[in-house]
Amino acid sequence: MSAGTTRHRIRLAADIGGTFTDIAAFDVAAGELRFGKALSTPASLVEAIGDGVKKAGVNFADADLFLHGTTVAINTMLERTGARTALLITDGFRDVYEIGRVNRPDAYNLYFRKHDPLVKRAMRFEVRERMYAEGEIRTPLDEAQVRALARRLREIRVEAVAVLLLHSYRNPAHEIRVKEILQEEAPGLFVSVSHELSQEYREFERCSTVVANAYIGPRVRQYLGEIEDRLAAERFAGEFLVVQSTGGLYEAGEAKEQCVRMLESGPAAGVLGTRALCAATGIDSAISFDMGGTTAKAGVIYQGKSLTTGAALIGGYDHALPVQVAMMHIFEVGTGGGSIARIADGGSLRVGPESAGAAPGPVCYGLGGTEPTVTDVNLLLGRLAPDRFLGGEMKLDVMAAERAFRERIAVPLGMDAVEAAEGILRIAATAMSYAVKGVTTERGLDAAAFTMVAYGGAGPLHAAEVAREIGMKTIIIPVSPGHFSAFGMLFSDLRYDYVRTHPMRLSEAVFDEIEPEFGELEGTGIAAVRRTAVAVEEIVLARALDMRYVGQEHAVTVDLPGEYFADHNLEAIKEAFDRTHELRYGTSAPQERAEIVSLRSTVTGILKKPPLARVAEGKETPDARAFTGTRPVFFGGRFVDTPSYARVALVPGNRIPGPAVVEEHASTTVVLPSDTLAVDGFRNLVITIGSALR
Repeated sequence: MSAGTTRHRIRLAADIGGTFTDIAAFDVAAGELRFGKALSTPASLVEAIGDGVKKAGVNFADADLFLHGTTVAINTMLERTGARTALLITDGFRDVYEIGRVNRPDAYNLYFRKHDPLVKRAMRFEVRERMYAEGEIRTPLDEAQVRALARRLREIRVEAVAVLLLHSYRNPAHEIRVKEILQEEAPGLFVSVSHELSQEYREFERCSTVVANAYIGPRVRQYLGEIEDRLAAERFAGEFLVVQSTGGLYEAGEAKEQCVRMLESGPAAGVLGTRALCAATGIDSAISFDMGGTTAKAGVIYQGKSLTTGAALIGGYDHALPVQVAMMHIFEVGTGGGSIARIADGGSLRVGPESAGAAPGPVCYGLGGTEPTVTDVNLLLGRLAPDRFLGGEMKLDVMAAERAFRERIAVPLGMDAVEAAEGILRIAATAMSYAVKGVTTERGLDAAAFTMVAYGGAGPLHAAEVAREIGMKTIIIPVSPGHFSAFGMLFSDLRYDYVRTHPMRLSEAVFDEIEPEFGELEGTGIAAVRRTAVAVEEIVLARALDMRYVGQEHAVTVDLPGEYFADHNLEAIKEAFDRTHELRYGTSAPQERAEIVSLRSTVTGILKKPPLARVAEGKETPDARAFTGTRPVFFGGRFVDTPSYARVALVPGNRIPGPAVVEEHASTTVVLPSDTLAVDGFRNLVITIGSALR
């Protein structure tokens, strides 16, 4: 359906990472892209955005749309720096949040730790009320008690309140009234109610989700407010949109209330960029590999679609808290360019998850860092040129990095600094391979059969080693990989995801009952898209069902074309479910009965995208001006004289045998001795993996 035409002059995208803040600016009329990169400023993150915009050579006042992805939400949750939060929950269910599922994700893990709730028991309060599972009232809400609780919360200086009332996904009346009372009695509180975030069953997961939203809410609201103030001061008169964990966009006002939807906003944007690259180059399936200063993250494009999930565990699989909202399926490990290398108990070498970040940063930055990091490793091994980092803007201190390695790692282990650095590089590659396996093997996919798209400031440095760990054969380094997540935001669309639990046997499903449910969800999403001031080219609807075999506990999400519903085709729906189950678990049971658990609807407002134009190919041998010299780089146990090239001077058709180093403003690509690099028609660097290094 048509909804107008986008007419933005400049579209700005900002991605704040742990070490650097990246800016991508798209001039819609001219079809021109510009990039800026600045050190993140932890004390005031908004300052780094302004610095990056200046380096991109644009102004806020010239932009009509500002897109933003950030780690503020997830870092607040992981670092436990959120608000003083209370939980109001149905009488008799005070300990649901702490008890959880009483399961051990890894039965043989001796180091398993139970999840640590964001709200301690003393801050959980029971509310007298009860709904039946069908949505009928069993016990009316005790409004007087809620008012008393509100006054109590004010007395103990609570900043945020999460509300989880049983079966509110079926009938939210009591939650709605509790929120009204809290806002009347304590207007300064951040109040989050579960039905506004999730209309699915499973009380523990819904409780964990609403608590997370309340816990991070005040911090995120303040942060987004600071950006709005900065935008106003810079005379920005356009729309401010935030990237959700699905990669879709929603308004900043919505993001202030439903903060939990932006936990993985930055990483999700990188997966969108990967999907756009795959569509342009004709690649069916790829793994996005994003290595920045703090973490390495992986996502999946499978058969042209980015894989998503309806829930995720935040904080590590074995002791995490679940969040029950739609998000990109992303696996993350704590290994990045700023990850600190240290000797652990027992004398073993460990890399991460602690990071030097932007302040003080790696030792070689000369900003006060004293502990050796992965970036220092790359400098010592010759992979980074000390005088060309960030295009020469930042000089790296080789002597300081070597001294830190010698004193803190090499001498205690009886090794020289280079040996220690090589060991750290191997450990980092193995750790990062877990991220790739986490988004493929766990879903029944063979990672070795995928193409890797590597980006982030450190991704191209390590992609070849990670690919070898997994058995992958091809790596693509996109244009401006250090800005790729910000670039990916330019391919985002307005997106609203809705889910509603509606259990029924598939064989007994009545489409006259299902259709109104979908119609209501889709109507809500269409209205949300049209409420924004952003003109979209069209609105696209997508449907899915959460399904399982009768007798199973957990369901899988099955994406379904609209004609299955229009044709009332139960047989096609069952076949699609069997295929999805086979892919996910390696088995299916076509003869078994299936049931529907929940209905899912996605409403997308499509925005105009930057062009990805093909460039005519040139000669195979790079032009002489692309060659920038030779330096010793450590490969296979020794230093090898290695040519370096300026990426800006490489053209489509160029081929470079390894070993080689290709440098650009915000990243460096390493080509191992047995590998070959070629520049494709979109100026991407395509690395073909050769035999393993000896």
